[in-house]
Amino acid sequence: MTVEGKKTVGGAKIKTGAEISAMREACSMAATVLRKSAALVTPGLTTAALDAAVGELIRSYGGVSAFIGYRNFPSQCCLSVNEGVVHGIGDQRRLQFGDVLKLDIGVRYRGFIGDVAMSIAVGGCSPIGQKLMDATTQALYLGISSARSGNRVSDISRAIQRHVEGNGFSIVREFVGHGVGRSLHEEPQIPNFVDKRSSDKLVAGMTIAIEPMVNAGAAPVEILPDGWTVVTKDRQLSAHFEHTVLVTDGEPEILTRDGLPPLY
Repeated sequence: MTVEGKKTVGGAKIKTGAEISAMREACSMAATVLRKSAALVTPGLTTAALDAAVGELIRSYGGVSAFIGYRNFPSQCCLSVNEGVVHGIGDQRRLQFGDVLKLDIGVRYRGFIGDVAMSIAVGGCSPIGQKLMDATTQALYLGISSARSGNRVSDISRAIQRHVEGNGFSIVREFVGHGVGRSLHEEPQIPNFVDKRSSDKLVAGMTIAIEPMVNAGAAPVEILPDGWTVVTKDRQLSAHFEHTVLVTDGEPEILTRDGLPPLY
């Protein structure tokens, strides 16, 4: 079907060549901002100061935050610490040695959005924290490797779920990956677990955010009274990594890369 002249498949917007070029620029900018922001992370830094620095970096490259103002979200980026899973808000909390910080950045540039996230050990972390981050990163790339034209969303989900659960960790069920383009959240949804309701076929030209959210303890999460910050119910550690990916007729293309050696 066609919506406003744009080809869609199962609700997912298939990008034109010009749109893919614009997505590459937005995603590369997001990756650069993530790299430079991650380098600022140190014990003693407040999450509010880091949030402000992220906003300045985005503006310095000519972009705008895709997060601030989205459904009234108040921060330039998402900053979630330890038991925080996603959607944490910058405040006066000071990062401590050993914390696990989830840094999630969205950049809008030329009308398109790049969405990228990583978990960062603040100065170092516990062995379980490192194992959790390693397993989550590995699961992300296994999911990406399944993002091929002709496969289904469930192939991505299965690859992630098998690796995460095979390492003894649990997968957040309430929040999932998603299509991304002109809007921050487009179809299809990309669960990190096999869900028969999410078995859309993958088609070349789709741009999707794959983002495993993995808990060291049990899977359930809850939202804090601020209405945004998602934490593990058992208050054990969580990890989160994300890339925006282009589905092609061959190898999937990771768009949120900046031309330098990968951060993760």
